[in-house]
This record gives sequence, C-alpha cells and structure tokens, in this order.
Amino acid sequence: MRILHTMLRVGDLERSIAFYTEALGMKLLRRHEYPDGHFTLAFVGFQDERDASVLELTYNWGVDRYESGTGFGHIAVEVDDIDAACDRVRLWGGKVTREPGPMKHGNTVIAFVEDPDAYKIEFIQAGSW
Repeated sequence: MRILHTMLRVGDLERSIAFYTEALGMKLLRRHEYPDGHFTLAFVGFQDERDASVLELTYNWGVDRYESGTGFGHIAVEVDDIDAACDRVRLWGGKVTREPGPMKHGNTVIAFVEDPDAYKIEFIQAGSW
C-alpha cells in the first residue's frame, strides 16, 4: 500500500494550479472536467503519480471559498533553499506565516506558508532533519 494523493478543495482552480506549479515548482500532471458532476480535478506533484504522492485539486463549479476546519494541519514539503522558497511564495502572492528558522525544541529548519485557499504548507530545509 501507499498514499496516492491528498485532495484539497479550491475556490479558483487556475490560481491554485499557478501557485503549486509556479510558486512551488510542481508539475500539472493531469486535469479532467466532469460536466455531469459540475467539478474539475487537477493533479499536481513533483513527480509522476506512479512514483510519488501528489495533490488532487478539486474545483466544484460555482464554489469560490471553503472553511478549512480544525482537523487539517498542513502539507510538508522538503526544500533545498528555504529562504528562496519563501521568497518565491511571496512573489506569487502567497503568505509566509512563519519565517524560516529552527523549530522549537529541535534543530530542524522550518517555515510555514499558505496557498491561495489558506491551506498551510510547511517547508523543511533539506538536510536539517
């Protein structure tokens, strides 16, 4: 068994695809519209779905906003240069909610950012954990 994908509901599919592909460097792997169900799915990731887990961005037509709730925490992404990754997010209109630095009670260097729908993403500096 393995994890295939994590699904996130998004309010503006094009904006979300641009954020994940351009700000985070993922690839748009596939996209399919379901007119009878009034939704579109887009899969993004750093590698092909056969090789790694990816994100499924689900856009329900006509819904432009969701409440995140209290159960979801964050998605973690390893980055080679945490400062550059945060700068790239800022350039794409994302929000850095915790600047890079060591985590409390440890040495792992982390930062937190938010995507356009306010989903939290933890950046973890490669080699620091």
